[in-house]
Amino acid sequence: MDVFPFNNFQLGAKSTIEDFATINNGVGDVLIGEGSMIGIGSVVIGPVEIGNNVMLAQNIVVSGLNHGYEDVTIPPSLQKEIRKQIIISDNVWIGANSVITAGITIGRHSVIGAGSVVTKNIPDYCVAVGNPAKIIKRYSAETGTWESVKN
Repeated sequence: MDVFPFNNFQLGAKSTIEDFATINNGVGDVLIGEGSMIGIGSVVIGPVEIGNNVMLAQNIVVSGLNHGYEDVTIPPSLQKEIRKQIIISDNVWIGANSVITAGITIGRHSVIGAGSVVTKNIPDYCVAVGNPAKIIKRYSAETGTWESVKN
């Protein structure tokens, strides 16, 4: 746990952070809701807000931090830090080995397939897979079923 006193860290009731996971709030708040689980070996770097009843499987990276690279006379490690809030809404399931990039919002009750790289926002009630992640299903309230999306 790389939890610093100058940014917020909250872990909701009945939430779990499994072994070998890294939580870092050094560059932004990390807020985890109730009943959520951060899986083995996962990395969460703020600013990140994780809702209630969220499942992060194993070896997931959720990072609101990037580095500039534009000035070729300076190594990227010495360029400005770029911070963009990540929001993972309630009831989301993120499959193993996925990456959630800075500035992304994942909507309620969405599912991210294993090994996906999320580079664009995912709306509520969607299934997204791949690199980059693309929506393949949406829940239809009219039919009460998950329906395929043609890309």
